[in-house]
Amino acid sequence: MKNTIQLLVLLLSFSGFAQQYPDFKSLRFDEDYSFLKNDTVRNNWYKTVKFLPVSSAKKTYISFGGDIRFQYFYAQNENWGDGPQDNDGYVLGRYLFHADFHAGKYFRTFVQVQSSMADGRIDPNPVEQNPLEVHQAFADLNIVNEGSQRLILRVGRQELTYGSQRLVAVREGPNNRQSFDGVKAIISKENSAADFFYTHYVVAQDGIFDDASNKGRQLWGSYLAFTKIPIVKNIDVYYLGYQRANAAFNDAAGKEKRHSLGTRIWGKTGNWRYDGEAVYQFGDVAEKSINAWTASINAGYRFNDIKFRPEIGFKTEVISGDKKAGDSNLQTFNPLFPRGAYFGLASVIGPSNLIDFHPSLSFEIAKNVDWVIDYDMFWRYSGYDGIYAPNTSLIYPGDTTTEKKIGNQLESEIVWEPNQYIYFRLEATWFKAEDYIKASGTGKNIFFTGLTMQLHF
Repeated sequence: MKNTIQLLVLLLSFSGFAQQYPDFKSLRFDEDYSFLKNDTVRNNWYKTVKFLPVSSAKKTYISFGGDIRFQYFYAQNENWGDGPQDNDGYVLGRYLFHADFHAGKYFRTFVQVQSSMADGRIDPNPVEQNPLEVHQAFADLNIVNEGSQRLILRVGRQELTYGSQRLVAVREGPNNRQSFDGVKAIISKENSAADFFYTHYVVAQDGIFDDASNKGRQLWGSYLAFTKIPIVKNIDVYYLGYQRANAAFNDAAGKEKRHSLGTRIWGKTGNWRYDGEAVYQFGDVAEKSINAWTASINAGYRFNDIKFRPEIGFKTEVISGDKKAGDSNLQTFNPLFPRGAYFGLASVIGPSNLIDFHPSLSFEIAKNVDWVIDYDMFWRYSGYDGIYAPNTSLIYPGDTTTEKKIGNQLESEIVWEPNQYIYFRLEATWFKAEDYIKASGTGKNIFFTGLTMQLHF
């Protein structure tokens, strides 16, 4: 309660800022406050925090920032009634603070610490509770930095996110964001950009300054993005390599080496938005050969001339699962490092062995207030494979029943952003368990609700 009151005081203090700064980025190191070097008026502490020159020419400076987030969640029949149950709810708190040091145009370092706490949570895992860690610490050497042309070499601990975050994400939804140790080359010119990287996943531990690279989980690859393409607007093409020392699927366990080839077409035209993506995976898990894939479409149409500017959205995806137990092949798709709350913050299912249809409806009910309603229907793609959590841990095996229907999920949320610094969200989710869930476990329906308060600075 004390922490919540402190956050409310901070929220009120930021609500009085009249000056608008550039929007905050999901990746905070992408923000640029160098424009403030030409601002000779220092009439508030916030300008100093965002641009603190340490040289007379103001070419060397430090920028500070952070995020504070508190969430209250209550779940009835969590995990469909299996495992420990919490009848009181719990509070998640997350603090992120960073310092961004620039020495001229060609060198910078970025350091960010993270503290994630779970109060009242039964058996919190490291994704929910991680008391204090160096979340990011990297150095950039800007070999080329002229206009739209860039060639940057980045070395150290860093966040990665690409495309629609199906395979690589910062994991913003859960309490503890994820990062990687490695090296990355960033290249951009006019309407194209490319990243080439090799990293080790950073494993969260429930201690202080004890997160470390996991030599058993490696991620490497390249991601190319092309913009202003005729007709389709934007195209992404990528390759991701992944290796895990100890993988465990419904019908395979052992060393996993997996390659993912994908493409994404996305953009906006008129009142329409669209995002289509397809991924093919190959490689091996122990002695089994991988042959997995996924395809998705996410589209929406907004009626800008109607009151509340309603948008009708539709998303559907097919995600492969293992077709036959005991053979030499594995068709289970691995989402690698996706956003944790993949199908809403209730986060009961991950994107493996799945078919889902997901219509939605959203309204701008007032200035800076959005209301979203969506309905999701889930089936197993293969009746011989189980269902998985977002981290690919097996929730239920595939041999409990031949039924494929998992369940239906109704979710609604109201989001209020009074300005760029402050964010509130109220949400509720109802998951109705169907035949497969009822045959595999306790099979109770899930009710989940939560309130989020967040401050960016």
